Amino acid sequence: MFATNAPTQPINPDKIRPEIQALQPHLVAFRRQIHQQPELGFQERLTAEAIAKKLTEWKIPHQVGIAKTGIVAMIQGRKTSFRLKTLAIRADMDALPIQEANEVPYKSKHDGIMHACGHDGHVAIALMTAYYLSQHQNDFAGMVKIIFQPAEEGPGGAKPMLDAGVLQNPDVDAIIGLHLWNNLPLGTIGVRSGALMAAVERFTLKIQGKGGHGAMPHQTVDAIVLGSQIVNSLQTIVARNVNPIDSAVVTIGEFRAGTACNVIADTATLAGTVRYFNPELTDFFHQRLDAIVAGICTSHGATYQLDYTKLYPPVINDPKIAELVRSVATDLVETPLGVVPECQTMGGEDMSFFLQAVPGCYFFLGAANPDRSLAYPHHHPRFDFDETALGTGVEMFVRCVEKYCN
Repeated sequence: MFATNAPTQPINPDKIRPEIQALQPHLVAFRRQIHQQPELGFQERLTAEAIAKKLTEWKIPHQVGIAKTGIVAMIQGRKTSFRLKTLAIRADMDALPIQEANEVPYKSKHDGIMHACGHDGHVAIALMTAYYLSQHQNDFAGMVKIIFQPAEEGPGGAKPMLDAGVLQNPDVDAIIGLHLWNNLPLGTIGVRSGALMAAVERFTLKIQGKGGHGAMPHQTVDAIVLGSQIVNSLQTIVARNVNPIDSAVVTIGEFRAGTACNVIADTATLAGTVRYFNPELTDFFHQRLDAIVAGICTSHGATYQLDYTKLYPPVINDPKIAELVRSVATDLVETPLGVVPECQTMGGEDMSFFLQAVPGCYFFLGAANPDRSLAYPHHHPRFDFDETALGTGVEMFVRCVEKYCN
């Protein structure tokens, strides 16, 4: 993966069709409107209203209120084809509970909430893709569904939208989506077949020991000592139980115990996450973690409570759809450096649920521009991206529609 300080490669403007270049001011304006009114998962009412208002203005058929705040727009192509197909495009809408530190005219107006991951850009790209396709229905066959999804950051809006039937009536044959990505420089596109992003699982562990005086440890069962042993032992799951070919991570992010320096703690609470690419490892980490915790606690006379939650499965791209996206990206960015094939990340995404349901491809659109101080990482209070990438995103989607549906 390229570092964010790598030189940017602005895409040749001639590769972006004039009609999409003309949309750039509207892309920026709508993105900034959304950026100023960020909303958390399943609370994206203002965002949904803004999207629906535009779709209504453009006379694009759409449904609202799906999984609370989700929207699905439908554009019917008029071109004839031997087999009419339906392609879905997915964009997430929610923001993060972060106080924005950027001093820009479009700074968040909602205290403690900001678009720190680029979802405002995803909404703008998908919306303007819908507009372009509605104005050029003679250029493609079949149907395009634009899915505006709530709550990607949590607790997860993809599954409720699937349960609501967004991939039916008509049935979706394939799905694509993109993520503006500050881990890649502007002018690059990351496309990968197979595993792109990791499964995300989390756990909370409460250890119940026996407290006592710091001078009399023999009368206690020290929860801090047990917790420390567990933290170290959990690292052996990846180091000694997982095939080295398979990347995986076990992270303890919280360790809370103790109230005074001379008191041995009777309880300790640990919390962490598990991430992996290989779907065959589903259930493995839960079972192995439970076995390690049980062994350590039993040997010291302690009890425990383990709460383990599977959030998102890994994002697995279909080889054929990934190749279609890669071919489009190669035509658009031209240079070999422009298409990044090995762009995996241990970050997670609930786009994975859509990709489990139908073949598809999720890809990264490079958006970092360090020359303009637009290279802060995702989820950072000063995250922002080069808005030049927005038009590229629309061009990518439109070309994918034309190539797939025709």
